[in-house]
Amino acid sequence: MPRPTVAQLAYGACTVVFSTLAMLLLSQTSSGAGIAVIALAALALGLLVAMTVPAPGARGTEEAAGAAPEERRVPTAL
Repeated sequence: MPRPTVAQLAYGACTVVFSTLAMLLLSQTSSGAGIAVIALAALALGLLVAMTVPAPGARGTEEAAGAAPEERRVPTAL
C-alpha cells in the first residue's frame, strides 16, 4: 500500500477539522458521548476523503496504458 501524499494528508486533515466544527455547531451537543460520536464520524470522513483523493502517478499510468493506439496493417493492392 503506497504512502499518502502531502495533498491527501492536507485534504483529510481539513475535512476532519471543518466537519467536526460544522457537526458540533449544527448539533449543539454538550454531552461527552455526543462529542465523541461526532469526533469519530469526522475522523472516518477525513480518512475516506484522504484515501479517495487520486494519487498523482496513478491516473497518468492508467491513461498512458489505455491510450496506446493499436497498430493496424492494411494490405495495399498494386
